[in-house]
Amino acid sequence: MARWEPPDWRDDGAYAAVLAGGRPALAWELLRRDPEYRAFVCRADPSNDVSAGWGLHFRG
Repeated sequence: MARWEPPDWRDDGAYAAVLAGGRPALAWELLRRDPEYRAFVCRADPSNDVSAGWGLHFRG
């Protein structure tokens, strides 16, 4: 599997989805880059709700 690399901050097009998505998209962009969150997701049991400890709320 290829290692994830963040988009080039100088490329306006790399952030078009974040700009269009508003605050929720920006929050997700920051969270997904957090090393602790990424490690947690790798360890998490997918049958459990992993969103609660990170302040995430998903519409059902």
